Amino acid sequence: MSEASKKPVIAIDGPSGSGKSTVSKTLATALESAYLDTGSMYRAATYAVIQAGVDTSDADQVVKTATGADLKFGTKPEDPFTVVGGEDASAAIRSEEVTAAVSAVASQPAVRENLIKMQRGIIAKAKSGIVVEGRDIAEVVAPDADLKVYLTADPAERARRRAAETDGDESSTQASIDKRDKADSKTTRPLEAPEGSHVIDSTELPIVEVVAKILALLNNRNIDG
Repeated sequence: MSEASKKPVIAIDGPSGSGKSTVSKTLATALESAYLDTGSMYRAATYAVIQAGVDTSDADQVVKTATGADLKFGTKPEDPFTVVGGEDASAAIRSEEVTAAVSAVASQPAVRENLIKMQRGIIAKAKSGIVVEGRDIAEVVAPDADLKVYLTADPAERARRRAAETDGDESSTQASIDKRDKADSKTTRPLEAPEGSHVIDSTELPIVEVVAKILALLNNRNIDG
């Protein structure tokens, strides 16, 4: 495939509740591209650890179980399934138990190294281009992405959105997001836009407008290039 006809790799970064997943899936659909939620990969590894009955404080067993797990991921934006050990775990990886344990599993360097290798492999095979979302995508996983976007939102709005998704309480959801942000900052980086990223504040923007902004950035890049 020539450089001119190469389909773009788009990295969508940002904190929890900023709208990354919805925006990324909508964008991938509009571009007829593949889609990858790297957060679901860490959740899948965590689910494998929990299913094996491993204590997340046992680093050696966590690494052994997480890196040895049979994980498969769908890259169609309309069906981004997650399979763990032959089981469809798409819903199970979103459980509170997994959410509470994922930072502990993701903090293991060997686990991150293994999943980053998988992520890069998936990106390389995406002939139709790919929209990749998650923490540290633009800096670590795909530093050569054609377009990097850092999606953010007001903390209260992030909590409201997440509470609506999970049918939870906004106050407790805010506390959960704050705790997750602090934990993620220890395993990836502080909550700030990577160099070369275009920052979009989605606080008062509907999804369609956020996607339109990203498409405009992509089109401008193509024109300028």
